[in-house]
Amino acid sequence: MLDTPIGPLLVAATVHGLVKVAFHADARTAERSVASLAERLGAAPVSAAGSPRLAEPVRQLTAYFAGELRAFDLPLDWSLTSGFNRRVLRELATGVPYGTVVGYQDLADRVGEPGAARAVGTAMGSNPLPVVVPCHRVVESGGGLGGFGGGLETKRVLLALEGVLPQPLF
Repeated sequence: MLDTPIGPLLVAATVHGLVKVAFHADARTAERSVASLAERLGAAPVSAAGSPRLAEPVRQLTAYFAGELRAFDLPLDWSLTSGFNRRVLRELATGVPYGTVVGYQDLADRVGEPGAARAVGTAMGSNPLPVVVPCHRVVESGGGLGGFGGGLETKRVLLALEGVLPQPLF
């Protein structure tokens, strides 16, 4: 678990790379996430304490929240997503840089599915790697924040960190 300005994050990796980032990772949420990962990946979880697989993701996430990192450079394990969702998330990871936003429809257009703006929303909701694969950067075309699996306040904090929104006054 990693303490951050948006609350504790569960960070998990496989031999292939970072596989999961989970918001609001209190003990109960972390336990459920680890059990779900073990079932989906077919492997027993390993203690994160001192794990070399997690050292670099933790270092980069810490630097991101400190305002010192604008682009993650991590191997990612995409095994928890597939098909359209994977295509959308990969485009998001590589095509929407720090400090920018993209609309759901624009993202659908980028992956060659112009009628799939709602499906992009579903892909964002199923993102196993939030923050690193920046679903917080996807907004409504009319300027609204849209939804967010980590909660709208978390989305506001992340967008403020990146300079897209003003920092909260209090």
